[in-house]
Amino acid sequence: MSDELRDEIEVINSIYGDGSLTPAEDEDEDDDRDEPSSSPTYVLKLPVGASSLRIQFPAGYPQTAPVVLGAHHSSGGVRGAGARDAALFRSVVGEVFRKGEVCLFDGVEEFSRRGGVEEERGGGGGGDGDKEEDGKEEEEVVTPAWTISEVVVENKSTFVARVARVRSPEEARHHVGHLLATDRKVRGATHNVTAWRTRGGTTNGGTTNGAQFQDFDDDGETAAGGRLLRLMQVMDVWGVVVVVSRWYGGVRLGPRRFAVINGVARDGLVRAGVVEERRRRRKVI
Repeated sequence: MSDELRDEIEVINSIYGDGSLTPAEDEDEDDDRDEPSSSPTYVLKLPVGASSLRIQFPAGYPQTAPVVLGAHHSSGGVRGAGARDAALFRSVVGEVFRKGEVCLFDGVEEFSRRGGVEEERGGGGGGDGDKEEDGKEEEEVVTPAWTISEVVVENKSTFVARVARVRSPEEARHHVGHLLATDRKVRGATHNVTAWRTRGGTTNGGTTNGAQFQDFDDDGETAAGGRLLRLMQVMDVWGVVVVVSRWYGGVRLGPRRFAVINGVARDGLVRAGVVEERRRRRKVI
């Protein structure tokens, strides 16, 4: 087993809970062999009440993509659910895989996002159900689009940042509240350190007043929120909210934790494109 795969198994089980990614039962039957399997098969328990899948990791992983063999158990025993989830996850892995990079976490996140979208599309019922009794259309609830950083494991603690664009303090608070309310694994993190900055509020006349707002929340990780906000100030980032989740692994990191928190936050900001956009605006000016 490669070090990359070993770390990825630890990440998945840290974030989604113990037993989320475990060796398949038939792997245990091979214990009598002189050499362990070069292409181990694992069972992945997908989140959001979906099926569990059998995933095979080729000897060259992550140089070679993992193989989705099929369903291990169907979601809720629903006929066809296992095949559907396996097909969707197989498609997702094909899109997120990059040679030389582990991809299972990104695959699960994208699968969860698509699963939620399908539920929203299929749950409307059609007809007049999309309107209130007085004939007015219901107000659309905007689901935040989060950009996810690289997952970092430091002395058994797992760190990951999420970045979303916001236009007001109210929207920043809404996005964080929505994330915690809808994402069980994030809600179960030991700490969710947040910081946000917005500017350009509007007056009653609809003109921009240039107001600036910023705030942070340590969520028990003392001084981490202020340092995260300071990073955003140094990078001159506006119009975004950052949430850094940490799942404590039992080993104290001391001041090192601040560097890791800011490191994944910086990676998330770059992936979200907000840093590059700021640089382009400066060139135009």
